[in-house]
Amino acid sequence: MSHIYQPLMLRILIEAGGTATIRQLAHGFLDQDESQLRYYEDRIKKMPLPVLKRRGIISHDGDLVTLNCKKLTFEQKSQVLMLCEKRMREFIMQRGIDLWGYRLIDTDPIPGSLRYRVIKESGGRCALCGATKKERPLDVDHIIPRSKGGKTEYENLQVLCSLCNQEKGNKDDTDFRNDDQPEFVPDCKFCYPNIKPRIIKGTGTMIAIKDGYPVTEGHTLVIPKRHVAEYFDLSDSERRDADSLLKYLKRKMIKKDPSITGYNIGVNCGESAGQTIFHLHYHLIPRRDGDTSDPRGGVRGVIPGKRGY
Repeated sequence: MSHIYQPLMLRILIEAGGTATIRQLAHGFLDQDESQLRYYEDRIKKMPLPVLKRRGIISHDGDLVTLNCKKLTFEQKSQVLMLCEKRMREFIMQRGIDLWGYRLIDTDPIPGSLRYRVIKESGGRCALCGATKKERPLDVDHIIPRSKGGKTEYENLQVLCSLCNQEKGNKDDTDFRNDDQPEFVPDCKFCYPNIKPRIIKGTGTMIAIKDGYPVTEGHTLVIPKRHVAEYFDLSDSERRDADSLLKYLKRKMIKKDPSITGYNIGVNCGESAGQTIFHLHYHLIPRRDGDTSDPRGGVRGVIPGKRGY
């Protein structure tokens, strides 16, 4: 990288009047380090942006982040800045250099050409849950973590989405590239390419369609984009996406139809449990008062005569 480091260092020195500390030079290098900028862009998107937005302190529109407050006076700005500085200083004093330990582990950033190769050969998808960059940020992950001696080389790199990578952490060395679970099965009725025209809503790794043979009006199916045979094969991030989509659909249903007073949510796992299409799907069945003479027992009714107790 000397072809860029040398002119960059000279430029910083000239702009500083001919003299600069190592720290000042390092700040100048950071301004030009795209990998570091992307890292902190991802960190901001994961946290603190969603936390501050949820608390109503900021608003977020595309790449633009804005404070949700009237124009502050000089005194107000000073008070807020002093409070922020105090909180930061207290936390840093408490944690010390260990605060940045997770960044100091990887002192050998992944070269851009190697990062590109790994992402390209992954098809631009998370090796665990199948998410693409459209659903959440993608990370190039060390299979054997740097904290366990893993090297920055092609054989030790895989693509994980931000959620899966966070769950994996820097202690686990599972290679998800060798997962035998196919992403799509050509003759599967619920695989993403075959069901795409029927999609009414999608959230991350999950999509929703109307049931072809509805039990009640509004009966909807929530299905993973990846070919997953049953519930117990889902990744944690897929379960979270499914939960999020089910909650969204529930809110939309009740808003559209106030007569809905309850729901059945069910998953059939295995032929003996009634599964006929072996691509996992959640049933979200809206219920209304009087839609059956005796609703007592709910899902216990899957075994005749066992609904009542």
